[in-house]
Amino acid sequence: MGSSSNTNASGGGSDKEEKKEDKGKGKDSSEPSFKEGDRVLAYHGPLLYEAKVQRIENLEDEWRYFVHYLGWNKNWDEWVANDRLLKLTEENVRKQQELEKNQVVDKSMKSGRSTQHKLKGANADAKADKDDTKSLVKGKKRKSQPGTEEKERRSSESLLVSQFPLTLKKQLVDDWENVTQLGKLVKLPRSPTVDDILKRYLEHRAKKDNKINDSYAEVLKGLRCYFDKALPAMLLYKKERDQYTEEVKGDVSPSTVYGAEHLLRLFVKLPELLAFVNMEEDALNKLQQKLLDILKFLQKNQSTFFASVYDDRKSADGSKSK
Repeated sequence: MGSSSNTNASGGGSDKEEKKEDKGKGKDSSEPSFKEGDRVLAYHGPLLYEAKVQRIENLEDEWRYFVHYLGWNKNWDEWVANDRLLKLTEENVRKQQELEKNQVVDKSMKSGRSTQHKLKGANADAKADKDDTKSLVKGKKRKSQPGTEEKERRSSESLLVSQFPLTLKKQLVDDWENVTQLGKLVKLPRSPTVDDILKRYLEHRAKKDNKINDSYAEVLKGLRCYFDKALPAMLLYKKERDQYTEEVKGDVSPSTVYGAEHLLRLFVKLPELLAFVNMEEDALNKLQQKLLDILKFLQKNQSTFFASVYDDRKSADGSKSK
């Protein structure tokens, strides 16, 4: 094999033509990695989903696979390249679970998997969005700081990580795709806003406990304050920054403009950030229980709180430019 390769590399024009022919034959005659009817794991955004290969084709000497994501609407069916698919094995299922867990604390960005296996056609802006978030989150850490490994352990074992609702994970993926892949934006101002949602949650807790719980009120106050500070720094994708400049001016608080979509992004950051808060283990666990209860409230009201349709960015830009 080595000598054949060297001959092709050093040969003249006829050798190059021969090499082209051999290359084409090799690809055309190669067998597809997957067959129709195969169940596989497919990358969609930063996560893996179980899918079924429905059709295959060889286009320009490359195999493509038309997949249906199991449990999802047929609108999500799409053609994907070979590098988007994995065989459905126990090892790859563990990898799928690990990616889901890591997505909540942005570990997928640290390992580089999310940039290696992004959607076909994803542009540099999507990578920049992830890199921006990565650098901002990592900015909270110092590798040389004593105890960093222990804090990373606390982050990975967070209740918010282990019990993050699956439907909200999917909401995050859809949100990521709408903004970074489809160029769409959440229409602002949102209704309900973050402010509205937190007030409704406090009312929900008051009815449940038959009193206004001061500890929950304090957590919500801190969450609102943190959201206002964190949104411009780490909760926006690159394509959303111009919109932020237009909508949040003067003394306007982001929590009175943005809604559940961006509040959920904050919850993704919290486990890792809380791991670096100087707090007793017992107090930290109680705080996480309260935050988890708020997450469940978001999940319970998911159809009401989250936008079902995003604005087409081009259309919005077009109307402004008239």
